Amino acid sequence: MIIQCKSCQKKFVVPDNAVTAKGRLVQCSSCGNKWTQYPIKQKTQKIVNVKNAPKPSKKKTKRKKTSGIDVYSEEYLQKKHGIKIIDPSSSDIKTKKNSQSKTKKTDNAGYGFFNYLITFSVLSIFFVGILSFEKSRLSRKFPFLEPYIENFFETLSNFKIIFIDFITSY
Repeated sequence: MIIQCKSCQKKFVVPDNAVTAKGRLVQCSSCGNKWTQYPIKQKTQKIVNVKNAPKPSKKKTKRKKTSGIDVYSEEYLQKKHGIKIIDPSSSDIKTKKNSQSKTKKTDNAGYGFFNYLITFSVLSIFFVGILSFEKSRLSRKFPFLEPYIENFFETLSNFKIIFIDFITSY
């Protein structure tokens, strides 16, 4: 059963057996309004005689008239996009396929991942060089950055030691 608060119009779902024939005191959880709820009587609907019921008429929708040429016609594609539609059984297609199979594709894929790795390495070395060159000037202008810069260079020296130990161990 669905009951509705009379003050705030909020609806609540309540089990049918929760509200007895004598009624029950309920309270809205939104606004706090209290009222006595009685069981809701079902409205009876009149049964309409099917034979006498008027049938709704369907509205006929008019199609839009297409003006000009069809969007997918050969004329339109040739005129608008410069696309020629060739019959698949024609000899022009067969000669184009033969000429395409004879030509070699020479696409250079580049270095791919290694190109990014080299670029990243060069940029990081450039950044570290500029930072070491400007370390004292940055420390004077921004004194709060000094511990971070020192920590960064100490970490770099640790990586250098680890790398050298790794190389010399083999």
